[in-house]
Order: sequence, then structure tokens, then C-alpha cells
Amino acid sequence: MNKLLYKYRLSALLSAMLLSANIQTVRANQAFSYSFDPVPQKLAQYARNTATVYLNQGLQLVQTGRVEDAIVAFNQAIQLEPSLAPAHYNLGLAFRQLGQLQPAADAFYQATQVDPKFALAYANLGGALLEGNNIIQAENYLQRALEIDAKLGVAHYNLGLLYQQKEDCNQAVKSFKKAIKYSNKAPEPAYQIGLCYLRQRQLKKAKNAFQEAVQINPRYPEAHYNIGSILYSQGKHKQALEAFRKSADANPNYPSAYYGAGLAFMQLKQYPDAIGVLQYARDLFLAQNNSQWAINAEQLMQQAQNFTYQIPR
Repeated sequence: MNKLLYKYRLSALLSAMLLSANIQTVRANQAFSYSFDPVPQKLAQYARNTATVYLNQGLQLVQTGRVEDAIVAFNQAIQLEPSLAPAHYNLGLAFRQLGQLQPAADAFYQATQVDPKFALAYANLGGALLEGNNIIQAENYLQRALEIDAKLGVAHYNLGLLYQQKEDCNQAVKSFKKAIKYSNKAPEPAYQIGLCYLRQRQLKKAKNAFQEAVQINPRYPEAHYNIGSILYSQGKHKQALEAFRKSADANPNYPSAYYGAGLAFMQLKQYPDAIGVLQYARDLFLAQNNSQWAINAEQLMQQAQNFTYQIPR
């Protein structure tokens, strides 16, 4: 696999997150039947059944958050049965969850070699390559996934992310709409459509897309935040404030929600409230090592304090 991968930086794009709602864990088929029982075939069946045990053990470990232990189990399954495609695939998912893109891509690639019709493996291989900024090979594998399964939502979604990275929002929106068609319970495609329209300054369409995302997942902080940002830019400060509040409710550790609320409070001349949320935003930005935005929040807080002193008593 190393020959197929360029060396790429591991600082992955935040937007290139895979569709968790559609990246499925895969269990091995445990039903095996034989018309005769020669000793070598019995041994092969035993090895495969044992590999299946390790595979299912790995899946259970992932569900309990023990991802590194799951990787050990998936590798044990592969050692016993190298042709067990689901073991390679789930190994890739486990590495991806830990942010280890190269091992994840290697594992997805091995899954495609064992099973050349494994569309999900191609889709996730393309996603890993895209996140590593290897756009050309990512597109090839994503197109291969769709050749195998034209209704695979995660492949359409990752292809949309690829077009976004190429700054082709029109093609990106087309891919995201197909992702919605085939993965209608996932909010991410609608959210990404909103980002595309936002870049094009089509605010009405962007807002509608973000609202579609929160209809699917009411606790989607980034979508609520972007709705608030659009309302704020339109001078609808009370409505914007409500959207920022929903964003903070969805994720209390999302500093941008408090920063946006601070801006809205300042426009509403509610300066003490602005100071409170901006201070909270500043502290969260600092805790998350985002020093520049912490400085921005601090400066805005100082402005709010200055306005407070100017209010006649």
C-alpha cells in the first residue's frame, strides 16, 4: 500500500470527517457448510471461526471505547484469516478513530484487495486519502466505490467533500444532495450544503440547508451557530441570539456559540450579558489552545465594559 500512497501531512481538514451514520461495522459471516470433512478443511474452518471470534470481540471493544484493544483483536483475526475482509475494514475504522490516517488507509486498502467488491472499504479509503490531502487517489477510490454501489451515501458525501476542497461548490452540492437521498438520516450532507451556499453568499439557501440539518439532528451546534451568524448579518439580533443559545445548549464547550451571543448582546445593548458570555468564550478558547480567538473575545469584552461605563446611571 505504501507504493499507492503519497506521503501526506496528518493535519487533516476539519470538514473531511467521514459520515459516522453510514460507516458501518461489518461482521463476518459465521455460516459455513461443507459436503465433506477432510482434516485440512476442518483446520481451515477452525481458524476462520476463531478469527471470527476475534473480529466480534474487536467490535465489542470498539463499542465500549477500548479502541486500542480492538486493534489488537482485529490484528489477531487477520493473522488467523488474512482473507477476512471485515477484519481489515474494521481495523481501518479503528485506526481512523484514533486519527492514524496512514494505518487506516493501509487497512482499508487491504480490505479492497481481499474483497474487490467491498464498496464501503473503497469509500473509506477515499475518505482517509482525502483527509490526508491526497485528492487524486481519493477521487479514484471514491469513484470506484460508486461504480460498485451507486447508492452508497458515504461515498457521495466524501466525494462532495473532495469537490469542496477543489473549490467546486456546484459539484459538491450535487454530491451532497445524492448523499442526502441515500443517507437521509445523516445531518452532515445538509450542513455541508449550507457551507457551500454560505461561501457563495446565497444566504437564504444556506440558512435553509442548516435548518434541514438541525431538523435531522436538533443538537447540531455548528448548524445552529451558522443559522445565528446569518441572522446576525441580517440585523435580526434577537433571533440570532436564540440560535446561538441553541448552539451552546447542543454543546456547552463550543466557544463560538458564546462569542456569537456576545456580539448579539452588544447589538442589543445588553452589555453586562455580553461581558458574561464573552468571558466564557475567552476561557473556552484558551482551554482549547485557540489563542487568537481568545484575544478577539477579550478585546470585544473590553469594548462591552467601556460601553457599560458610558451608560448613564
